[in-house]
Amino acid sequence: MRVHQKSRPETLDALLAKVRACSACAGALPLGPRPILQLSTTATILIASQAPGSKVHQSGVPFSDASGDRLREWMGVSSNTFYDEARVAIMPMGFCYPGRSAGGDAPPRTECVDLWRNQLLEMLPAVRLTLLVGSYAQQHVLGPGAITPRVRNFRDYLPDYFVLPHPSWRSRLWEERNPWFAENVLPALRAAIERALNADGVQHAAGTK
Repeated sequence: MRVHQKSRPETLDALLAKVRACSACAGALPLGPRPILQLSTTATILIASQAPGSKVHQSGVPFSDASGDRLREWMGVSSNTFYDEARVAIMPMGFCYPGRSAGGDAPPRTECVDLWRNQLLEMLPAVRLTLLVGSYAQQHVLGPGAITPRVRNFRDYLPDYFVLPHPSWRSRLWEERNPWFAENVLPALRAAIERALNADGVQHAAGTK
């Protein structure tokens, strides 16, 4: 009689290999599929964002653009910390550049959420804080709602989530209209980042360039 061996659970590396080979919506992507994300089973911070822009598609590095510079400034972390996959995970709602729409980049494709998101989240047991960056991530996790009141009332979603606007060029105008963001939200964000990064006992110098 043949004894059936119990199959081993899939590793994160194996799952990421499948994700990076995904072509489920290739026909709808103007530059073709190039899933871009950064994940590790030890990461204590997860950045849930929108979708890669065209510059990020070209580089293959998440947030390697002006939005990334602004997000790192908000977080108060260096590039070294931000791109340390052992500490910071980055998983947008859509993994590939979706192309353009009348108002800028098109919305993230929904296939990534349907096919991969929950499987990947199960591989991130160490996450202590998730940054919900922009409306698409917030609506997926929290349901319908407006950005400004959510960000103003950010404490309602702690300690698990920190809500933020998308750090595009438009956010500069938004910040000018909402000075409480820099005064009240950013100091709390940086403190929450510090706590989450040090949750595993690893020390770092936040904001060091």
